Amino acid sequence: METVSVNTAFGGVQGVYTHASAETATAMTFSVFVPEHEAGAKLPVLWYLSGLTCTHANVTEKGEFRRACAEHGVIFVAPDTSPRGDDVPDDEGYDFGKGAGFYVDATEAPWSANFRMRAYIETELPAVIAAHFPADMARQGITGHSMGGHGALTIALRDPARFRSVSAFAPIVSPLSCPWGEKALTGYIGPDKAAWRAYDACALIEDGARLPDLLVDQGTADGFLEGQLKTHLLEEACARAGQPATIRMQEGYDHSYYFISSFMADHVGWHAERLKA
Repeated sequence: METVSVNTAFGGVQGVYTHASAETATAMTFSVFVPEHEAGAKLPVLWYLSGLTCTHANVTEKGEFRRACAEHGVIFVAPDTSPRGDDVPDDEGYDFGKGAGFYVDATEAPWSANFRMRAYIETELPAVIAAHFPADMARQGITGHSMGGHGALTIALRDPARFRSVSAFAPIVSPLSCPWGEKALTGYIGPDKAAWRAYDACALIEDGARLPDLLVDQGTADGFLEGQLKTHLLEEACARAGQPATIRMQEGYDHSYYFISSFMADHVGWHAERLKA
């Protein structure tokens, strides 16, 4: 692991780091905020997965999470959204290829060589965090925005024992049911929609996956709400399954970081309550 930059913020350390990933066969960049803490202390970890076109930098620079993380003593980890590099395949559209890894392990050529974001987030990067930071890996939470909200929900639903808390900002709740998801999963996984269900939060809940609790915020002025995000499908899936969920429609908010930063401290506090020792 190499350090790209380090800055002091709210008494803690905001760092950006890079390492050679075996899963993606590329260099991967991520950011970590470690709040001030006593020597030898281990702190809970909150993962944040970003959305389409984003890198680690979007939330790091605009997410406004550090004050709340410092107050609650929570490490904040923000990975990139896809592999990058001149040799990594790409697509002309913003919703596929670089910046749009969808947190899946691709099985279709040419994507399968590099686009292994599921394994990277579930296995490889957690090992890096555990080795280099004062992280209590027994106390993990996860959140994310849009495509990253989809990632947070599906990763947690597949492995609920790993996470004590799960939330999302304007998540893609059902890639099976929207153009973004149909394009991404067809390209990465192939045409067999049965294989897509492992990457669809509503399908996972329908198939029996459960979480202790769930918090979702969605803006009513989000231009992607009706065509891509379809929050009502998650509400209906949770209601049918008896899955506890707090799904809040926030009046007047759009899909941007103005929305995310408005509710970030609330989410950090919500996670912190569930991540206490």
